[in-house]
Amino acid sequence: MPSAASKTPLCSILLPTYNEHENLPLITWLIVSECERAGLAFELIIIDDNSPDGTGRVAEQLQQIYGESRILLAPRAGKLGLGTAYVHGLSRARGEFVVIMDADLSHHPRFIPRFVEVQRASGADIVTGTRYVQGGGVHGWDLRRKLTSRVANYLTHVLLQPRVSDLTGSFRLYRRQALAECVSRVRSKGCAFSSSIAL
Repeated sequence: MPSAASKTPLCSILLPTYNEHENLPLITWLIVSECERAGLAFELIIIDDNSPDGTGRVAEQLQQIYGESRILLAPRAGKLGLGTAYVHGLSRARGEFVVIMDADLSHHPRFIPRFVEVQRASGADIVTGTRYVQGGGVHGWDLRRKLTSRVANYLTHVLLQPRVSDLTGSFRLYRRQALAECVSRVRSKGCAFSSSIAL
């Protein structure tokens, strides 16, 4: 298996951040550790929206620790929305696959190699994580956030009848070309963006 530093990365991991200076070192370490353990070539693209808590400076320090071939910085001038953060990161991605995930530790990077395995076995354009199957779940959320997610998923399923169980989550692997096609068709720029590119 090629190393991440020597070959074009297999996986480009997009990590939008806003006020995540406490979580960013841990989520970065977990991503690097899990990808290395699996022998998965990767690049991590940190898209910080000029966080006032110093997240951008933490990202710069992490790039020094892990190297510019593994940690790419894609800072933006302000808080411009989750959807445009993914578009911004995608424009810099070089991987065959693109993983989108949150920086708040609600998505565990140990599943990234599994996403790749499922894609390789199925040939799917999108592999999605879900909280709403046996063995699924979420950690670190309060009751209000869990209830909001449940209600949004229920309404979406009633109205649109999609073939996925978790539309409000944003932990997925895409073929890069498939994500680019999805992005080109979506008008939303905020949190609804991640639901739209799952349909």
